[in-house]
Amino acid sequence: MYRVDLDTEDRAVLRELPLQLSRALVSNPKGEAFRRLSPPAYASDPAAEDEYRRLVGQDLSDAKVAALETLAKTADAKELTEEELDAWLRALNFVRLWLGTVLDVSEDDDADEPEDPPHILYHALTWLQALVIDALSGEA
Repeated sequence: MYRVDLDTEDRAVLRELPLQLSRALVSNPKGEAFRRLSPPAYASDPAAEDEYRRLVGQDLSDAKVAALETLAKTADAKELTEEELDAWLRALNFVRLWLGTVLDVSEDDDADEPEDPPHILYHALTWLQALVIDALSGEA
């Protein structure tokens, strides 16, 4: 089991953001905001890409939604199983990729990033994801 020590506000964000992303994924899975969530497997071969999406696309989407739902459902938990914490890791990654796309965050961004609430949230999610990685790897 893994102990979760977050304040009420953080837990509220972890309940709401995954639900927002899940709703957006279901309503518009091919939207521009999701390009980082589902990069093409066969970018130079449209026929192979279509076949790949036909074969595994729904499974990939279902796995994303399941991880997001686990994060939302367990956001208030004081302890998590390894399976739940792994779902948190995947869900946090999906939310960060989505938010990063919306904010147009790139690896080339300099240190003068805006300090508006969405960017602060993005960095807080990055910090939390790093903590989850440390916990799962036994370094926390």
